[in-house]
Amino acid sequence: MLRLIEGSIASIEHDLVLVAPPDAKLGDGLHNVTVDAFHHQQLIRDMQRLRGRIYLDEGNVTREQLTADGRHQTAEDEKGWHLLMTDGHGRVRSCALYMLYENAASIADLRVRHCPLVQHPEWKTKVKGAVESEIARARRAGLRFAELGGWAIAKERRGTPEGLMMALGTYGLARMLGGALGITTANVAHSCSSILRRLGGSFLEFDGTTIPSYFDPRYNTTIDLLRFDSRCPNTKYANLIDIVKEKLANVTVIANRFDVALESENDTTIGLATRPMFAA
Repeated sequence: MLRLIEGSIASIEHDLVLVAPPDAKLGDGLHNVTVDAFHHQQLIRDMQRLRGRIYLDEGNVTREQLTADGRHQTAEDEKGWHLLMTDGHGRVRSCALYMLYENAASIADLRVRHCPLVQHPEWKTKVKGAVESEIARARRAGLRFAELGGWAIAKERRGTPEGLMMALGTYGLARMLGGALGITTANVAHSCSSILRRLGGSFLEFDGTTIPSYFDPRYNTTIDLLRFDSRCPNTKYANLIDIVKEKLANVTVIANRFDVALESENDTTIGLATRPMFAA
């Protein structure tokens, strides 16, 4: 397995694509930024189509919850970072969403506000308190707050290191963008929750009480609420995260706004590769 992990890390520069949000502040070290609004939108649609196909096959959504062409859309898709693992033909085979917020955010601004426990008489106060406590911790540390979500891995890639690579890539991106504290709603099925906990995520708590797993009727599955700190991964994986972060320097970043990329070029050492904003 170690050899497989090493091989996956070695190829991450070619297999991983980062799709940047419109308000991205691209940090030091991202050298391969391309501005292409058409490709940006195409990748988001391909990612949504992958999610739709996988979620439908797994019974997490119904056909009625997808677009006419089978895409699974969320309001955050146009606002967050997307980590997309692609095959040799550029087709998206795995994806994850990384949402960054200013540390003045509240639970009302987050995806987690839709969690059934937020409305549960017994747990709503504890969940809100736990989330607000994490936001306050980020504020005191001078870090931004983040949410992870939108996980999907093609069936043929399960049983490979791909899920771990996506998680390592998320930690690496978080560090490259200045570090973050955050939370994620992790599907218990297909080991998503266990992988994230293995890397250093832990169950969300409030006043010593662990927030329990819950069933989410929107996705017809059991979910764990986890917290993470990009600065403090499991020491077993710290070196791998450092290596992946170095690899991210040469990963293709697709932005859809020329002014954001220019701002990044002026503020950092990013080399900007420009392409037409629109393609025929």
